[in-house]
Parts: sequence; structure tokens; C-alpha cells
Amino acid sequence: MASMRDIKRRRDSIQSTGQITKAMKLVSTVKLQKAKGKAESTKPYFDLMYETVSSMLAKSGNINHKFLKAGTSSKKALIVITANRGLAGGYNTNITKLITNSGISKEDAVIYAVGRKGKEVLERKGYTIKADYSDVINEPIYTDAREICDEVLRAFTEEEIGEIYLAYTSFKNTVVHIPKLIRLLPVDPAAVAEHAGGDDTPMNYEPEEEEALNMIIPKYVCSLIYGALMESVASENGARMQAMDNATSNAEEMISDLSLKFNRARQASITQELTEIISGANAIE
Repeated sequence: MASMRDIKRRRDSIQSTGQITKAMKLVSTVKLQKAKGKAESTKPYFDLMYETVSSMLAKSGNINHKFLKAGTSSKKALIVITANRGLAGGYNTNITKLITNSGISKEDAVIYAVGRKGKEVLERKGYTIKADYSDVINEPIYTDAREICDEVLRAFTEEEIGEIYLAYTSFKNTVVHIPKLIRLLPVDPAAVAEHAGGDDTPMNYEPEEEEALNMIIPKYVCSLIYGALMESVASENGARMQAMDNATSNAEEMISDLSLKFNRARQASITQELTEIISGANAIE
């Protein structure tokens, strides 16, 4: 059985850790409210953007456009959004697993990392890190999404890559966060037609369809990236708040258990001392 000194030392250590996790939970709670507000306020716009472009493409017929067909390169760009810090449960791991289990080979994958945790894991696993935008995730703004969008679109149009994917964590509510991997380009008209509803009225473009799509699809891609950044930040803080809440609860349970062990050890020590005193008194008599 551990000595009272050992039990007390361990209990004090856990109490100190518990105070840290409790403080981190409070910080994450405040950050979550801010990030949640941003994600919820921007989500209607990006949902409408997706529905609008989906409807347009579904009604456009067979358009021969560079954004609607895969490039000649076998390389695939993956924009991977994780966090710069850990202690968020399975938040970062879920995204990296999504990449490693996606069926996209390491040789064909080109990683555009947003978040150091995902970058470090994928780099260790042998993936090629094309660009690092880790600073973006601290406080993402629309121009950050535009910078990432411009770079991957340049690589796509110059046929350095043949497809563009986005891996992020969708924010459903405070406790439910869903890792997702979606294809941004080439846009699949058959897939987006499912979101267009039953209206099959033909779409006419003015001026020309190519010129219109050259303007619309980059905005569409940029919007999805920005929306993913907003949802990922909210999901990260929600996951960290949840993890720190669980850690604090576990610390409290361990402290309670150690306090009980400490009291039992103290009681046993007192009983032993009394027994020795009584035995010594009887021996004197």
C-alpha cells in the first residue's frame, strides 16, 4: 500500500492538473461561443451559394469547361484543416484518419495544410506537404480562404493537379462534430444535381457560359473553403471544451478516490500507533 506521503503528493499533483484543465475548459467555452456565432452567421450564405451553383450546373446540360472535368495529372490536392494545438480529444486524429483511409495514395496526394497537428502527422506518414497555412486557423478571415483558393486553382488550371479535395470538421452542435472529405474540383454535375430539386428548366448564360463559370466557380470554391474554416474553428473549440470537461471530471474522481485512500492510510497509521502504545503499556504493567 502506498504511503500517506505518496498519496498526498499524487493528490496535490492531480489537483494542480485539474485546475489547469478547468481553466482551459472555461477559455474554450468563451472561444466556442465566438466561433459558433461566426459559423452560424456565415452558414446560410455558403449553403445558399452551394445550392445556387448546384442548381445552375444541374440545368446547364453538357458543358465542356475546365472546372467540370478532371485534369490530366494524377495528383490530387487535399486542403486539410486541423488545429495548431492538441488536447481536443479526437478532433485532429479524425481528420488525419480521414485522409489515410480515403483511398488516395501518398504518391498522388499533395497536402495544403491548415493546422500544424495535421501537417505533422501526415508529414511523418510520408505525405507531401505542398504548402503550410497553419497561421490561418488562429483567426481565419475571407482573404485567407481566397489565398488558399487562388493557389489550388492555379495548380489545377496549370494541370499540376487533377482534382481538389477539402477535409474539415463540420460543426453540427456543441458536442457533435463530423469529419468530412469533399471534392471541390472538378465539379460533378451529376452529384450536385441531387441538391438542385426537381426543376429542370434549362439555364442560359449571359454573356457566355465559359466566362460566367470562370467567375462563379472560383467564388464557389472560395466560399466552401471559408465556410469549412469557420466550422472547423467552432468544432475545435467544442471538442477541446468537451475534452477538458471530461479531464476535469476524471481529475475530481481521482482526487476523491485518493482522499479516501489517504484517510484510510491515516486511520490505519493512527490505529497502529494506538495498538503499539497499548501494547507498550501492557508490557510495562
